[in-house]
Amino acid sequence: MNNKLKDSLDVIWYFVAFYLIQYIMILAVGIGTGLATDKPISSTFQGATALSGEALLLMMLFSAILTILIFGRFKWSPWSRDYLRSHPWGVVFWAALLALGSILPSQWLLEQLQLEMPQNVEKLFEQVMGQPVGYIVVGILVPVAEEMCFRGAILRKLLTMFPRRQHWIAIAVSALIFGLAHTNMPQFIHATIIGLLLGWLYYRTDSILPGIVFHWMNNTVAFVMFHLMPQMNDGKLIDIFHGNNTEMLLALVFSLFIMIPAIVQLALRMKPAQKG
Repeated sequence: MNNKLKDSLDVIWYFVAFYLIQYIMILAVGIGTGLATDKPISSTFQGATALSGEALLLMMLFSAILTILIFGRFKWSPWSRDYLRSHPWGVVFWAALLALGSILPSQWLLEQLQLEMPQNVEKLFEQVMGQPVGYIVVGILVPVAEEMCFRGAILRKLLTMFPRRQHWIAIAVSALIFGLAHTNMPQFIHATIIGLLLGWLYYRTDSILPGIVFHWMNNTVAFVMFHLMPQMNDGKLIDIFHGNNTEMLLALVFSLFIMIPAIVQLALRMKPAQKG
């Protein structure tokens, strides 16, 4: 078996493994919840949308922990302290700002495409975000688990399959795979766009740390906004600005004034750490 074929099979396996972990946890939590509440166990096979908010949160918690343990234990996503030893605090800072600056433009783009989250998914999302421990899962564990899978494992393998000058092909493919892991069109578009940025961060640093920070900031802002402005969760971006189109446009421009300098600074600062 040639190396390219083996790497391709590895990419497929990592994606399948990620989904298997989630599906097994859906079944386990669904069956456990059904036995505890007399809810029909057959509904578990309908997928995550059949779970209650509390059950979905448990599923996400166990899935993220199991993904981290498995991808780390089998070295599918190799981890070392070399990048931390390089003291990449400037990169970490600008990665967080890049995430912050990308949130409003991404939301604006989705609205221009007239894409709306399915109501059942949106309802589950609100239930998960409303849980006290929701932040631990959504803000911390999910970013680590997804970066280990989609950048540390999948993108790492894809980058070995293309010449270095064609690295953007690997990044684009990994971004599409990341988008496909999100099962509705709005999340697919958002995750694919974010996946391009996350892939670039990984390619330039050979580390998932900047991506984890970016992912953490993105999810943290979503969690904070959910609690600060709950009435806006099913509204439009312009609703945040009380219908004032000028204020919304100014906010978008301000976001670009954060996002563009962050990209420039990251392009100047990012480099792989020397192997220790």
